[in-house]
Amino acid sequence: MNFLRHRKPLLTSMTLAVIIGLTSGCTSINSGLQSGDLPPQGAFIAENGMQFNIQPLSLATLPSAPAYSVNRSGTTMKNARVRELLNSSRSSEYRLSKGDVISITLGDYPQIPKSDIGYPIDQQGYIQFPLIGRIKASGLSLPQFTTQLRSQLQRYLKYPDPQVQVLKYRSNNFFIDGAVKQPGEFSIEDRPVSLYTALSMAGGIGPEGDSNNLVLTRNGTTYELGLLDLQNMGISASRIYLRDGDSIHVNSRDRNKVYVLGEFGSVKPIEIPEQGLSLTQVLGEVQGLDSRTADAAKLYVIRDHGHASYTDIYHANLQSVTSLALANRFEMQPGDIVYVDPTGLTRWSRFIGAILPSAYALDRLN
Repeated sequence: MNFLRHRKPLLTSMTLAVIIGLTSGCTSINSGLQSGDLPPQGAFIAENGMQFNIQPLSLATLPSAPAYSVNRSGTTMKNARVRELLNSSRSSEYRLSKGDVISITLGDYPQIPKSDIGYPIDQQGYIQFPLIGRIKASGLSLPQFTTQLRSQLQRYLKYPDPQVQVLKYRSNNFFIDGAVKQPGEFSIEDRPVSLYTALSMAGGIGPEGDSNNLVLTRNGTTYELGLLDLQNMGISASRIYLRDGDSIHVNSRDRNKVYVLGEFGSVKPIEIPEQGLSLTQVLGEVQGLDSRTADAAKLYVIRDHGHASYTDIYHANLQSVTSLALANRFEMQPGDIVYVDPTGLTRWSRFIGAILPSAYALDRLN
């Protein structure tokens, strides 16, 4: 009798819980991810304190495709800075430096002693040579030093014709690390070293490396470069020459991905290839929307801006075929999140699927 007395109120409470779940809106009947009550457009501050900017995807709100003026992390980089780097990296003759070792040969005067180990340039930038003593070498090109040496020797020799070569390079170095096959320190010798040559000296970019995501650091200033981006600007990487102390870091492709969540045919990270990736191509990579559960009117692209105070959310309604044209023009950026909401019926089905086993278990228990 006690069982029958308490069974009816218990079942009534369970029924009431189902009715409350049905009438209380999206947030109470979906245990998974959902868009919630987003405004149709405009700025708002979420419960977590972050500021978002909702933009319905249209031709007017379509963001510009990632170009070289915007680097891979979304931070503005003016083309003028790239031109500045290009101008400051022009090819030039090698300059002798402290620590270099040079050889000097006077063919017509074998009686003058020749150093088998060469002539090291000391920390003051000088070498010690017979007849003339100390002579400045650091900071001069080989032709300049040869001319200066010949001028000094003419005080003692009638027809001096010194032949000068660099035996060892000690001072001008650059560094490469990251996703290259042979990272390390490399020397800039008698010929200028371009960005292309530097990557080749390091064995080339590894299979996990992103050739469109390089960071060149020079005197504390960083330049985010991409081989394809430079090509699109009409600039060859062979025109960018390295300087002493430069460092190059090649980022991994792992940083160059788009993340897909929600009601898609498959859910997985998608790598952005060098030629770029559109929203339509993302849909193709994940086998499109799940026709059974996805709400095609609620597709969102979340684009964070790092240290900026806001995050953009682009809202696309893919119920119209014409919207696919916009999606095909929407170029993805690294770190973008693509999400599609489930339909209301799907949320309700999931709620029922979650509540009924518990209700059945309670019923059997009583």
